[in-house]
Amino acid sequence: MSVLIIIDQAPYGNWSGREALDMALSLAAFDQPVSLLFVGAGINWLRKQQNPAPIQQKGVNRNLAGATVFGIEELLADQDALQRYGLGAEDLLDGVAITHYDQDLLANYLHVVCQ
Repeated sequence: MSVLIIIDQAPYGNWSGREALDMALSLAAFDQPVSLLFVGAGINWLRKQQNPAPIQQKGVNRNLAGATVFGIEELLADQDALQRYGLGAEDLLDGVAITHYDQDLLANYLHVVCQ
């Protein structure tokens, strides 16, 4: 069973993205192959050097930086979302793979969860 979890919400302001990350980490803890795809506003999870202190939130950088250590197979960024937000590979955390969010990508997974 391979699982792709899609995060399309910004990292701050609601809990759905963090819940998706928790789900991914839980699956990985039970040796289930899981990857995360960031699309739309979710692409902002992958930005380097975030500073959420002014909004009294904890940063997501550490969680994502350790994701592969905890068994998450891939962190994927949608190319279209990167362009929409004016980001390039140099703006992203290390280890993020850039891809196209399309049917070909989704066909690689048995289960797709949209968060």
